[in-house]
Amino acid sequence: RDVDLSATEYLVLDEADRMLDMGFIKDVRKIIATMPTKRQTLLFSATMPGAVAKFAGDILNAPQRVEIESKSVAVERIYQTVQHVNASDKRRVLTGLLRDEELERVIVFTRTKYGAEKVARWLNRDGIDADALHGNKTQSARQRTLESFRKGKTRVLVATDIASRGIDVDEVTHVINYELPNEPESYVHRIGRTARAGSRGAAISLCSPDERAYLKSIEKLIKRPLRVVGDVPVETVEPAGQNQNRRGGKPGSGAPKRRRRSRRPFKKAA
Repeated sequence: RDVDLSATEYLVLDEADRMLDMGFIKDVRKIIATMPTKRQTLLFSATMPGAVAKFAGDILNAPQRVEIESKSVAVERIYQTVQHVNASDKRRVLTGLLRDEELERVIVFTRTKYGAEKVARWLNRDGIDADALHGNKTQSARQRTLESFRKGKTRVLVATDIASRGIDVDEVTHVINYELPNEPESYVHRIGRTARAGSRGAAISLCSPDERAYLKSIEKLIKRPLRVVGDVPVETVEPAGQNQNRRGGKPGSGAPKRRRRSRRPFKKAA
């Protein structure tokens, strides 16, 4: 049926970034075009990527921006680690982690929809049951994927940040950041998918050399460094005199203090 929106006085758009990720923005624009320009519009978004900012600029007239400071502090019940790896080694490292049966129900995060689909395809080829959750899937397909994960039929869910917001599963034991998020707040949202209902969880991030800036932003937000596990490749060693106190090396030596390698990059979630 046709709906007459010519008398609309108030328009509220919630989770604008998720609408963008799901491909709904074009439809929303068509709906807004049928409304009067003189109206009150409120737009809410957990993140503000460029496309959402442009959309907001197109539909809002001299808006007042209210930005709520994130109170997101990493949950203490989550054992958080980072493993420095070259980008070319991430697939091998991820597969190795997931072969451990202690990782009972896992969410793997990527930054893009294409990346989520690719990683899920890789894992299945490597003999690990996985499915992808992202905005390019139909609503019914996303529901089937999520239901399969919730019931334990699918052990590994590979998801994008925005698509994962609908995930409400208490039994997620581990979160793996295959790619670090480019917004530090997203890191906290990601790891918050584990350690629910009073349980404990584990989160491990795979950080390639070109993601070090993202890692620093995350550590700044949560106000502590992530525990480093595994071997640190040469490419991640910072120049002499930079952040030596955080890494533990002698000032000016150019070499970080050698940490005892943790053989297990995660703890079993209790």
